[in-house]
Parts: sequence; structure tokens; C-alpha cells
Amino acid sequence: MTEKEEIMLDKNEDLGMNNFFDNKSFFLKGTDHVGWGLKNRMSRIFNPKTGRTVMLAFDHGSVLDSTAGFDQLNLSMPPLIHFADSIMCTRGIVRAVISPSTRKPVCLRFTAASTVLSELNNDTILDVEDAIRLNASALGVTVILGDKYEAQTIRNLVLAVDSGYKYDIPVMGITSISKQDCDAAYYAMVARVCAENGANMVKTYYTEKNFSKVVNKCPVPVIVAGGKKMPEQKFLEFCYRAIDQGAAGINVGRNVFQASSPVAMIKAISSIVHDNLLPEDAFQLYRELSNLSY
Repeated sequence: MTEKEEIMLDKNEDLGMNNFFDNKSFFLKGTDHVGWGLKNRMSRIFNPKTGRTVMLAFDHGSVLDSTAGFDQLNLSMPPLIHFADSIMCTRGIVRAVISPSTRKPVCLRFTAASTVLSELNNDTILDVEDAIRLNASALGVTVILGDKYEAQTIRNLVLAVDSGYKYDIPVMGITSISKQDCDAAYYAMVARVCAENGANMVKTYYTEKNFSKVVNKCPVPVIVAGGKKMPEQKFLEFCYRAIDQGAAGINVGRNVFQASSPVAMIKAISSIVHDNLLPEDAFQLYRELSNLSY
């Protein structure tokens, strides 16, 4: 090798020109081949270190009347939002309650639903331009199979996904409960249908049996709905089982808002989701933080 070639080799090494580009896959499954903006929004919702999320949900008022713990959201939200990875709510609540200075990503409830006073699931979707004005990080669309409005909910998902890919906004398919007996096979099918139609993540329900099949059959991240209020210790055990079986996060509302100490509860949930704490240790943390005596 000549002196000139040695100089050029040293120069290339200094510039890193002899190193291969480290082309790692994105940290969330099913997202390797989507756009930069969509990936960026997903990385706001999911913690890149763990690939998981604690999504604080308070969109219930669009279907139900305000339930216990959800009154005066302008007072109850600020102490909790800091400890969530992301929040899920309607556009009305975003504008009325959430401070524009927040750094938390918003998963916007993107369907305007019929209420409990009529037949559920006869939904319509919102205008994506309003989601852009609200700087939404994701769009949440209800999907239900086995119901008279099945085709309508799938159509809503498809339209939302079309808009989402146009502007690089991810879409979350939200599993609703049909009138039939809902087991893991049903939720696995709904989750798969959501993903097949372009959803970038799916919110579904935990099943005591075979929940891992729901996760494994879905090629995008699965987030578990918290559901109705449970005793604090029981809910932490529920979160642990869901995460242990592959869930990428917990979508929680009533089990935080209606807890004896909501801030302590969301911290305990986060300790399971991101720190892999055992449920008994998370419950001990909850007790310490809430200063409750049992």
C-alpha cells in the first residue's frame, strides 16, 4: 500500500466511511415500513425504552354520562397527566380541559358515537383536518364484529386509515363488545381485522384464557382496556398478567380516577408497565404513595 493510500484510508476511518450503516428495525412491531412522521408519533405514545405505554383515557363522556371520578376534569386531570405516557380523549375535552402547553401525546377519539340512550356503534368519524389542528398523535376508531353496524365501523376505520397515512398519523382500532359471547378467539379476530385494514395499534380487552393468542395473531401493538373499576390490588394483578402475556400497554380510566389515591395508582401501574414490577410490589408501592392503611 502506498503512502497516499494509507493517508486516504486513515481519513476515511476518521469520517466513518468504512463503517456500515446500522439499519435497526423500529422498536414497535408492524411499523418498519411506515413513514417517518407516523413513527415519530408512535414513539411519543410508546416509551422507546420499553416499547410500552400507560394511556390515560377519559373519553367516556361521549357515550356515557359523566361517571364517578370524571366530574370536573379540569381539576382531576392535571395531577395525573404528568404520570401518563399518553392521553385519550375527545376533541371537546382537549379544547376545554387540556393545557396547550402539555407535551403529552393525544390519542384523539375519532368517532362520534351513538350513546347508551340508543343503539351503540352507529358511529361517524371526524374531520382529519381538526385532528391536525389539535396536533393529535393518533386517531382512535371503534370497530366491532358481529353487530348490525359491523360494516359501518370497518368503513370508519378504513377512512381514518386513509387519512392517517396521508398525513402520517397512526390509527388505533378500538375493539367494542358485540352481543355474542366474547372470548379470545373473538378479540383475536377483531384485532387482526383492524390490523389487516391498516390500524397501527389495537385497543382490546384482556381475556383470562389465551390472551397471548390475541397478541400473537395481531401484527401491530396491542393495548389492553382497563375496563370497569376493580379493587386496586386486583387491578394491578390484571395489569401484570396483560403485560406478561405480551400487551404493549394499558389504556386506563376508571381504575385510576376512581381509586382511593389516583396519583399513587397511575404510578403503580407505570411501575408494572415500564419497570416490570411484580403486582405485590406495585401494590406495596401504591400503599406507600397513598399513605392508606389496609
